[in-house]
Amino acid sequence: MSEPSRVISGIEAMRGVGQQRALGFWADAWQRVLRRPSAVLALTWIGLVAAGAVLAPLLANAHPLVMESIGPDGAVLERSWPLWENLRATDLLLLLGALAAVPWLAPVRLAGMTRGPRLGLLAIAFVQVTLTVLVVSVLHDWLDGSGRGTGIRDWGRSEAAPWVVSGVVAAVMGLTASMLPSVDRAGLRLAVAMVAAAAATWCLAGRWQGRLVNFDRYAQMEAEGTVHATYTLVPWSPDYARSDMGLARPGMTAGDRITAERDTPLGRRRLWLGTDALGGDVLSQMLWACRLSISIGLVSTGISLLIGVTIGSVMGYFGGKIDMLLFRVVEIFMAIPVLFLLIVAAGVLPRNTYVMMALIGCFSWTGAARFTRAEFLKLRRQDFVQSAQSVGLPLRMILFRHMLPNGITPVLVDASFAVAAAIAVEATLSFLGLGPDGQASWGKLLSSATASTGTFVWWLAIFPGGAIFLSVLAYNMLGESLRDAIDPKLRKAAH
Repeated sequence: MSEPSRVISGIEAMRGVGQQRALGFWADAWQRVLRRPSAVLALTWIGLVAAGAVLAPLLANAHPLVMESIGPDGAVLERSWPLWENLRATDLLLLLGALAAVPWLAPVRLAGMTRGPRLGLLAIAFVQVTLTVLVVSVLHDWLDGSGRGTGIRDWGRSEAAPWVVSGVVAAVMGLTASMLPSVDRAGLRLAVAMVAAAAATWCLAGRWQGRLVNFDRYAQMEAEGTVHATYTLVPWSPDYARSDMGLARPGMTAGDRITAERDTPLGRRRLWLGTDALGGDVLSQMLWACRLSISIGLVSTGISLLIGVTIGSVMGYFGGKIDMLLFRVVEIFMAIPVLFLLIVAAGVLPRNTYVMMALIGCFSWTGAARFTRAEFLKLRRQDFVQSAQSVGLPLRMILFRHMLPNGITPVLVDASFAVAAAIAVEATLSFLGLGPDGQASWGKLLSSATASTGTFVWWLAIFPGGAIFLSVLAYNMLGESLRDAIDPKLRKAAH
């Protein structure tokens, strides 16, 4: 039952009795977004894709969770955990990041900060760890290259090399990240950066050398009765394919296609979404492809925002000749067809995720630059900007501490549409066979919908095609909802 209304005096009303505390701008905008059913559905789908990206190794893996060696008398001789032993450094870092992000972004006040500054610290830590993984991967390949001397290659394979290389790179990246003025408390910035560096060092050093994988060996040992294996929900990996399971329909078991192994543990495994032409499980590839899709969208958009906001702020703040010169640069980049550039780059550059992220981000920043420029042209004559100039604040503080928070709103709306565009570009390249090598992709699955015989494979069109459609639609719907929530003219028209 609702509480009965209480009559207050005029003095109590002047003191604020009975009044509700006004929400901040972003809190109010977020509540308006959550009132729209389309935005809630979009956030639900994005959350499912994010969960699939983080939990893919635990949900879909051909390595057993637990494997027990069975003696002649049926007793358990030894117990091992192959899935944990074969997790890669990126898998561990994503799991650790997700576990840390949930309490760190809780809707309460932690470390004397609201959620906004904490989100900034988390974003910087994410970029720090991503760069650490990229640099360590390059150094690992260099140390293990065929052109290196015997001494260098031997040192790279020693026990100390993983910890030295990973630790030095992580420490340098951590110190650099701690210098970024995300929050005023330097000690807190350093603490977060060092925790991220320690986690990256532990994961990268512990997974320095890859493992030889033979998935059929597990099924063979199970059939012989020497081991008992317990698998995760989807007992298939995206890189586990058998030609004798090609184009199995959804719901079939492996034994329906491999008659010789119908009664073995492998033959009883269910293929919930069928297989592709090479005999790879579609559901496991769909789950692992969530990682490529969401990473391409978020990282490439982050790069474009960094470049676009920096150039746009300089254009809008200075104006005049600097604005005219930089706007010519913007127009040049606007004239470059990004998709055709990526197609050409796929033929001359390494086809991996990092190259694709960098290319999409470095050639799609013009929208953020133009929006930032327009906002800064309006803000540079405001009183608070002129006050900051008069007291002699540095240019970076005027641009990014005082002006940017007041002009970032349209840029964030455009970022949502940019994520959708990046996902569509990655799916297009993978559909054409020009996506990252050795990675599951929705576009690559969709390209297999027409088999080599010319027949149409419906499950290879519906499931990956639906995932691409829903992901692009979700980000577009979220961007529209955010635009309507923060634009006062649109809110007035809605009423």
